Amino acid sequence: MSNDFINSQPSPSILVQSLRDIGYSMESAIADIIDNSITAKAENIHIKFSWNDGEPWLAVLDDGHGMTANELTRAMKLGSKNPLDERGSNDLGRFGLGLKTASFSQCCKLTLVSCKDGMFSCREWDLDLINNDPDSGWRLRIIKDSELEQDKCIATLISNIQSNGTLVLWRHLDRYDDSEKQLNSLIEDTRKHLELVFHRFLSPSPGKRKISISLNNALLEAFNPFNSAHPATQELPEQSIYVENCSITVQPYVLPHYNKTSRYEYEKYSGEGGYLQNQGFYVYRNKRLIIKGTWFRLIKKEELTKLIRVQVDLPNSLDHLWKIDIKKSHASPPETIRKELKKIIDKISLSGKRVYQQRGKKLLETVKVPSWIRTAAAGKITYTINQKHPLISQLNNNLSLGDQQKLKDLITMLESCFPTALFYSDIAKKPESLRKPEFGDKDFDILVDEIINYMRESKTPNTEIAERLLSTEPFSSYPEKTTKILHQKGLIT
Repeated sequence: MSNDFINSQPSPSILVQSLRDIGYSMESAIADIIDNSITAKAENIHIKFSWNDGEPWLAVLDDGHGMTANELTRAMKLGSKNPLDERGSNDLGRFGLGLKTASFSQCCKLTLVSCKDGMFSCREWDLDLINNDPDSGWRLRIIKDSELEQDKCIATLISNIQSNGTLVLWRHLDRYDDSEKQLNSLIEDTRKHLELVFHRFLSPSPGKRKISISLNNALLEAFNPFNSAHPATQELPEQSIYVENCSITVQPYVLPHYNKTSRYEYEKYSGEGGYLQNQGFYVYRNKRLIIKGTWFRLIKKEELTKLIRVQVDLPNSLDHLWKIDIKKSHASPPETIRKELKKIIDKISLSGKRVYQQRGKKLLETVKVPSWIRTAAAGKITYTINQKHPLISQLNNNLSLGDQQKLKDLITMLESCFPTALFYSDIAKKPESLRKPEFGDKDFDILVDEIINYMRESKTPNTEIAERLLSTEPFSSYPEKTTKILHQKGLIT
């Protein structure tokens, strides 16, 4: 075997252009920068941006422990840390690429300024410089203190740094259509993303470190996807999975049914895509959200399980098993963990379904004479109009045989035209927006009179009329109104 080798370095311009298209969005790129600030033990992180008359810039400024000149140079090197090296238990990094790849995905000029013990250092990648002279190698620019003072943008930003801290500055943003409106929209999406991804840092559990993040001086508010503060949210028993002497904690929640919360709150926690799409596992790595709303194809997303969300906490020591990607926005559990998660799903799915099933059971117990009858047989469910309902029976008895057949045909036609697909779509997207047609007071009084007359004609004792009426639809849906009329008629004392 030959021992002759040549040094085959990649072309900087070609490699950088490839790295720009890994798949970062603006919100995931900024989240990657914030990971570094949190790892540096920052307590306050400020995201600032400006349209700057068509030459926009974006900056992330923190009060972390800062870096020396040598540490700064190493941080700007692609692949600054081996992903196989053991990291600190609270380290949110992964490949040593995040700062660079996240920044390159959004801008052509990345400036990194850091202050440690009052000493400033600055390094800068200029992709235009690399592209214009591709044979010049990996030229990382050193910016001296005198140059920092002359750069008005940098000078203004670093004036907020005391003895320690770091500034990440993006300029020459070239990944959008040069529209101020689009940039503002991207920033708003970023706000929502960060409020979810870092919610456990923004609003930590008692005794844990709290971090403040602001966007152009407006503080971010934690968005807890489990709505755990609501009294109707069910917090199911916590479970643990042990792999390679490490613990993976699984905490299931069942969110409140829409009848147990306000319309505003229900919509707020539905998330983009609604409850159906946002059910599933929420995987956190060192309390930082990695992936949300997936069952990892262990089960299908169903209506009856759409209120179930499961918090999964894993340590960074298991990154190699979960296949955490560079963007820290994807994770895939190994087969051993998938089996354990499937067991947990089988247990907790019953709790999520019970929210709907118990509600259905309660309705069946209180409504003795429904307008619609649900029939389940041979694996199929059908809904038919109750032709024994007193109002229909009364009408039918007053018709000729020919008209009775016409009434039956009309009912069959209405049943066969039930808008199943539309109803399913509406109940899946926004169940709280569904409304039944309301009765006017006059129409309701007439219906009550008709059914009371029918009951009396059928020899129903006066002592039973009130009970039967209140368990018959539609009167069971309006108990207060029905009870008031029964009082007026002397059927309830």
